Amino acid sequence: MRTPSSRELLLGDGELELWLLTPPRQGALAFDELDESERRRADAFRRHADRALYVAAHVALRRLLGAYLRTPAKELAFARADCPRCGGPHGRPVLTGAGPGAPHFSLSHSRGAVLIGVARAPVGVDVERVPGPERVELCRSALHPYEQRELAALGARERPPFFARLWARKEAFLKGTGVGVGGWTSEVYLGEGGPDAPPRPDGWSVLDVPYGPRHAASAAFRGPAPRTVVRRLPPEAVLGGDMPGPAPAFAFDARDTREEELP
Repeated sequence: MRTPSSRELLLGDGELELWLLTPPRQGALAFDELDESERRRADAFRRHADRALYVAAHVALRRLLGAYLRTPAKELAFARADCPRCGGPHGRPVLTGAGPGAPHFSLSHSRGAVLIGVARAPVGVDVERVPGPERVELCRSALHPYEQRELAALGARERPPFFARLWARKEAFLKGTGVGVGGWTSEVYLGEGGPDAPPRPDGWSVLDVPYGPRHAASAAFRGPAPRTVVRRLPPEAVLGGDMPGPAPAFAFDARDTREEELP
């Protein structure tokens, strides 16, 4: 096993790197690389699957950021920036003591899926399991009014994946801004657009991320549409020992979402 090289993990301006992970079904996760706060949160989960997903996600984040910064994963320290809306200490997660030029990052996990975004500009990511019809009906009022109209215009089978895409976009954007989801989802329009649709948030690019039929994923990047590279980490990347190199990447231009397989 090897650690990804600095060439593989070299971030440029206007670039966004996204990392996908399906946690391993077997093997010992590198629990000892988490800090005390992360361990407490992991131990608070009642279901083993939820605990394992949390640990795998945070080990992956530490190992990736450690590779970008050429710093042991265990030595990284995290804090929260101030919320830009209320000033409270619950804004975007940030690295402390990493010095100038430290990357911006975001982490999301949901029922067997992990998504991590890393960039030179503020970024937010979210991955959501496609919900059942009952949850869609229960939560539809949290959407922007125009998004509710878009949802209502769809057939019953199309509504759950569409709702998941909308929600992933919203969470990614609100996490990227540092505001967080609570209470603001109905104020932000991130639907499909149209001649009479409201404008999307100014100054941000919000893109859908391919993640398979059971999940919807999105990334929000502050600035013009980034050049985006998506890599899938092998499951063993979060086990004890060195992190193996990433699988081959595919890149797409977020301005038109064309996909291109890379050698």
